[in-house]
This record gives sequence, C-alpha cells and structure tokens, in this order.
Amino acid sequence: MTAVGNLLASVFVILGAMFALVASVGILRLPDFYTRVHAASKAGTIGSALALVALAIVSVQTAEVLRAIAAIVFFFLTAPIAAHLLGKAAYSAGYRMWSGSVLDEMPDARRPETDDGDPNQRPIL
Repeated sequence: MTAVGNLLASVFVILGAMFALVASVGILRLPDFYTRVHAASKAGTIGSALALVALAIVSVQTAEVLRAIAAIVFFFLTAPIAAHLLGKAAYSAGYRMWSGSVLDEMPDARRPETDDGDPNQRPIL
C-alpha cells in the first residue's frame, strides 16, 4: 500500500465519519419522526459507503474489495426503501407531522379516527 492510498483512505474515513456525525445530529435535532428518518437514511448511507470505499482502497485482496462494493450497493438499494416504508407506516399509524411542515401529500392515507374522536392519538417522537 502506498502513502497516497493511505492518505486517500484516510480522507474517505474522515468524510464518512463527518456524514455519520451529521446523521446523528439530525436524529437528535430534527423536529419529527419523518425528518429524522430522512437524516438517518441519507447521511448514514453516504457515511457508511465512504467508510467502505476507504476499506476497498486499503484492501489487498480482491475478495475484500468486492465485498465492500457489494455492501455499498446493498446500502444504496435498501436504505431508501426502508426509510420510505418506515415513514409510510408511521404516517398510517397516525404519527403527526411537524407543525412547520409545508405539504402533506397523503391526507387521505391516515388511519380513521379512534373511538374517543382523536385522530392524532400518537405523540410526536
């Protein structure tokens, strides 16, 4: 492994850690479940992919490089789908959107009102 490869891998690890930090701060600071899921899926996926790129750069075996590439493809295929399904399930279960949200494109998809007449029975997470 050359010094340039180690330096490049270090840059990718630092960038990946920064994206992971952005994802964790987003989970802590964003106002509702939907924006938190968005932060975790998008920034977390990119952070993980950058760390795996660093692994592929410093790896000396072809099998390790192929596994890293396969993991990156897996993350990019599954994380957006999982985030979408989590958001849709939370919306159907009645979790309210943040009051500052501008647009609700699925107002008819909410669960019917409960017996006590409160359509927003779930707390904001």
